Amino acid sequence: MCGIAGVVEAEGPPSRDVLERMGKAITHRGPDDGRVDVFGRAGFSFRRLSIIDLAGGAQPIANETGRIHVMCNGEIYNYLDLRRELESLGHRFKTHSDVETIVHGYEQWGDDIPRHLHGMFAFAIWDADRQRLLLGRDRLGKKPLVYAESQGRITFGSEFSAVLADRRVSRDVDRRAIHDYLTYQYVPAPGSGFKAIRKLPPAHVLAFENGAAKISRYWQPVCTPRLNLTMEDAVAETERRLKEAVRKRLMSEVPLGAFLSGGVDSSLIVALMSEFTKVKTFSIGFEESGFNELPHARAVAERYATDHREFVVRSNAAEVLPKLVRHYGEPYADSSALPSYYLAKLTREHVTVALNGDGGDEFFAGYDRYRALPYFKLARLLMPFGPAARALAQWRALPLRARRAFAGAGHNPRQGYARLMSYFSPEEKSAIYTGAMRAEVNDIDSYGWMYSFMDESKEPLGVRLLQYSDAMTYLPGDILTKVDIATMANSLEGRSPLLDHELVEWALRIPESLSSDLSEGKLVLKTLARRLLPASVIDRPKMGFAIPVDTWFKGELQTMARDTLLSQRARERDLFQPAQVERLISDHAAGRERHGYRLWALLCLELWFKEMVDPA
Repeated sequence: MCGIAGVVEAEGPPSRDVLERMGKAITHRGPDDGRVDVFGRAGFSFRRLSIIDLAGGAQPIANETGRIHVMCNGEIYNYLDLRRELESLGHRFKTHSDVETIVHGYEQWGDDIPRHLHGMFAFAIWDADRQRLLLGRDRLGKKPLVYAESQGRITFGSEFSAVLADRRVSRDVDRRAIHDYLTYQYVPAPGSGFKAIRKLPPAHVLAFENGAAKISRYWQPVCTPRLNLTMEDAVAETERRLKEAVRKRLMSEVPLGAFLSGGVDSSLIVALMSEFTKVKTFSIGFEESGFNELPHARAVAERYATDHREFVVRSNAAEVLPKLVRHYGEPYADSSALPSYYLAKLTREHVTVALNGDGGDEFFAGYDRYRALPYFKLARLLMPFGPAARALAQWRALPLRARRAFAGAGHNPRQGYARLMSYFSPEEKSAIYTGAMRAEVNDIDSYGWMYSFMDESKEPLGVRLLQYSDAMTYLPGDILTKVDIATMANSLEGRSPLLDHELVEWALRIPESLSSDLSEGKLVLKTLARRLLPASVIDRPKMGFAIPVDTWFKGELQTMARDTLLSQRARERDLFQPAQVERLISDHAAGRERHGYRLWALLCLELWFKEMVDPA
């Protein structure tokens, strides 16, 4: 695991001072070692968090001729098998590092190298003979890679701070990206909050040659044909595949542990880890009882006799938020980034690697919103009676998923789901925008990005369509971004067995009838869990990893929101009408409306301007 950064110039060698600044900006990703290397027009800056081949794994690593070099952020779990295959083909290795398989694999397979890699990775390969840079990112987007291309030059890095350390990269804001951010709480790839910087999407490679970049996709999951399975078959094969995914992710020469939320997914990971090793587990909770899962995590820890540690978060978001905003580097507003950061901080005091349960909801149909689909279809039938149907959304006797669906009556089910995933609806954004902002973005349908992946799936309207959409959008854009930044800000490596791509490909082909029904999701994982976990962990309402933002914006954060969002500098940006922002704050404080998550998004955005844009 490490942080990588670099520059390929149009002419002449890159500045070592620039490369040093780039490396310094991401020291937290690799506190154990760092170096700068220049290879003609290319320069690499590398920071190392030592996990495998502690003595010989420093990067960049060269091929036998010293003409091809590689840096990689991540882990290659099948590197021993790859090494044996490549050695049988005549390649000679000089280290025991998993990363060395990438440079020899590139010699052997060229740009097809990512297809051979099992793991999480963002790599950079400089081919001196061809004067060519190849950047690649793992299939599901666990490891980030951003870049800026201009005038025959490319600057790249693991985080925005590294790319911006090259002061030639402009910090001009992309207001159209902000429009999308207010919908999703993150900026969809390949865009970013900066006009000049792009994110390499998951499962893509970028070849930079002759001063131009060419991007191509090397993988996408498929959902068909469905497998002909009984529930017993599905559970048995899922257990086998998940156990193997866990086993592969235990490779390490440093201490490792696991995040334990007390939910089904992380608890299953801990249960399966316990078959191989004594497990250290780490949990986080809140003083507010409705957000505290510590008792459930404790029950799992006791069953498997783990070495367990807990941490309770108390509201001091005002102190931590600016730091988090700097780490994320662009507008990002998933409030669970805060507890994720604290959990990683606690965990890093004891281990260097932590396994987690990410991916279970997306690929095993765990989200409650998937069960809202029948209500979306019903809402479509009620389109001619839109006002009356929307009135049903206020009827508290209905399930929450039904109320949300009826609130979108007048829209087709696909639109209804997109609106359900919104933080600000199109109407809400238009209401708070200034005239200038409204004019700049009025031709943009932020939902179009999500619809493109729904179309790509070629799935009929159903749970699998929503799973595919989430896997291509919400998972890399929100969940995996959150976990990577929160862990690496604390020099901790996170690993996700449920995101093993072979397990993912299997899970998406399980028949929908085995995945979920109208009342419950994640049926396969829960059936497996009943053999391994306390019933109290399985048969309780899903909580997620939320924080009490509604409460906080009636207390400590209310003052911070007013001072930040209504400041003179915020008004000068000409994005939002101050009176409308004041209305959101006041209505929330008085209990007339719940705007906690919208206020969080606005607060994170303005803090991003202050921390990342204004300093320029």
